[in-house]
Amino acid sequence: MSTARPRLVLATHNRHKVAELRAILAPTTPGLDPDAIVGAADVGAPEPHEDGVTFAENALIKARALAAFTGLPAVADDSGLCVDVLGGAPGIFSARWSGRHGDDDANLALLLAQLADVQPAHRGAQFTCAAALVTPDGFEHVETGVLRGILATAPRGAAGFGYDPVLVPDLQPARAAGQVLTCAELTPDEKNAISHRGRAFRALAPVIVARLT
Repeated sequence: MSTARPRLVLATHNRHKVAELRAILAPTTPGLDPDAIVGAADVGAPEPHEDGVTFAENALIKARALAAFTGLPAVADDSGLCVDVLGGAPGIFSARWSGRHGDDDANLALLLAQLADVQPAHRGAQFTCAAALVTPDGFEHVETGVLRGILATAPRGAAGFGYDPVLVPDLQPARAAGQVLTCAELTPDEKNAISHRGRAFRALAPVIVARLT
């Protein structure tokens, strides 16, 4: 846990996501010490029940609960993979698509099995992220980011988490030189530059700065 006094709490217990969000926010929130950005686990906050039907609703549920619990400005995101031929599923159910919340391997295996006979031309998908800021005085703001791509037929790459190993983003880094890399084959900086989460949080950053600095 950081020794700096928290000024912004992120509504996630996933330390990979905390590190990713700090890396995204740090360059865009001048005056806000990255060490003052902590995760929900650092402050002992419980996970609220997410019963929204959109990414934005779930992001607000998490941010509201955390702001109320800590008395601090809270940022939350809700994100997932939306597959064209599945009508936008798994969507808000991405983390528990296999029936076990947070089981990345099982979620990937089920998704790939469902798409086994789908040809590349029809494997379009996108990561979607809604990022919300809620402050104790009742202020609320939401931004959304999207990353389009196509789904690989098998996981590739050891970086990232969730569905990163199967989404080949339309935007490829210059170093790819004709290769097609999945999100899990990108460096953290490459991924943050194009990701749905990066886009949503960079759009939210000016609002955070205006409210906190």
